[in-house]
Amino acid sequence: MTESETIAYDVVVLGAGPVGENVADRTRAAGLTTAVVENELIGGECSYWACMPSKALLRPVIARADARRLPGLRQAVQGPLDADAVLARRNWFTGDWTDDGQADWLAGIGADLYRGHGRLAGPRAVTVGDRTLTARHAVVVSTGTRAVLPPLPGLAEVRPWTSREATGSQTVPGRLVVVGGGVVATEMATAYQALGSEVTVLVRGKGLLNRMEPFAGELVAEALTEAGADVRTGTSVESVTRVDGTVTVVTGTGDRIEADEILFATGRAPRTDDIGLDTVGLEPGSWLTVDDSLRVTGTDWLYATGDVNRRALLTHQGKYQARIAGAAIAARAAGTLLDGVEPWSAHAATADHETVPQVVFTDPEAAAVGLSLAEAEQAGYRVRAVDVDMSSVAGAGLYGEGYKGRARMVVDLEEEILRGVTFVGPGVGELIHSATVAVAGRVPVSRLWHAVPSYPTLSEIWLRLLEAFRDN
Repeated sequence: MTESETIAYDVVVLGAGPVGENVADRTRAAGLTTAVVENELIGGECSYWACMPSKALLRPVIARADARRLPGLRQAVQGPLDADAVLARRNWFTGDWTDDGQADWLAGIGADLYRGHGRLAGPRAVTVGDRTLTARHAVVVSTGTRAVLPPLPGLAEVRPWTSREATGSQTVPGRLVVVGGGVVATEMATAYQALGSEVTVLVRGKGLLNRMEPFAGELVAEALTEAGADVRTGTSVESVTRVDGTVTVVTGTGDRIEADEILFATGRAPRTDDIGLDTVGLEPGSWLTVDDSLRVTGTDWLYATGDVNRRALLTHQGKYQARIAGAAIAARAAGTLLDGVEPWSAHAATADHETVPQVVFTDPEAAAVGLSLAEAEQAGYRVRAVDVDMSSVAGAGLYGEGYKGRARMVVDLEEEILRGVTFVGPGVGELIHSATVAVAGRVPVSRLWHAVPSYPTLSEIWLRLLEAFRDN
């Protein structure tokens, strides 16, 4: 029997996805010794099964769609996409699911990597195999989330896709059923429809992208339908079976749909069920509640960054939290008291509350930051929504014929600042950071008039929104 080895660090990070990597980067930059524990690939969900592979699949789809909007170019891109080439490029972006480069990066910043399943073993202690890592200042949980499958009888035998199989498949199914109406569902429906699948989207609710303004989901559903997908809202899945490779789905209305694969994109759960939370008085499998410095409620040493705290399940927001947590851990390690951290300070993840940006890479793209109209009203703000057709600016017509899109800004009428902004249309993903700056910076509408958009770009939509607010 091998005797257990105990190694002391200033900080121990559970999870080496982009969030855990950023925590390690910040604590190492502050001079704190840091260990990172990972039982899968360094780089995590985003690098291998989410952000990077999904966007690599979608980029050729969007590029072809944009080209088809332009006379003189559309005739050259009428053929099908080369699916094998698209998949190969996706493979390149994942490093063929090897993580040597990311492991080298961790070593380069001076963090120690431990491969294996890490579990808390009481306060400030993590076990990995026969080693115990102790933390003088902080343990940070950055273990992310996993896909959740519905409790349908016999579903495991069907071998359904989750987001991982969808982004990692080496073939394009002839027929694909997508269950769900959120980001994963709409993006993968967009990608596989363009790659040659016959796609059916089944949505239990009233529409797609229900966390955004209603018109976002409406425009995306319209485009998916025009592309050939069958989008069915208000439709539940009652049973799924697979016989001789064919999947049969029975809906709540009794319809039977046959497919080669079925993707369930119906929710996420935290990867906290087997990391020893019970050894520190927390419930295994639970989301971890944190303060704005990302410290877990009721502790002075445990932090949770990224998806596990459920504040904003987005890679960029998790990396933001990681930078804040790293700064807070370093400050506390140096003896600085941070009780009641100031909003918008270097030690507070204030943007998580009402300033979260997101882009959905469908065709058209949907991008939003801050609160929707409904959310702002529910929060008690006195607001007015200002809507403008994106095609009203010259940049849209130049972007492509038949441009369809819509923009909305939600204006706080008392403070005359923006509470939220939404853009839907081709190419709008690159507009959202300007909106994020305006919302996070609480820029007065009166000052926005002096932020002059360049002509003729899509950004001129800002001028049209301000005019609409002034004139109505």
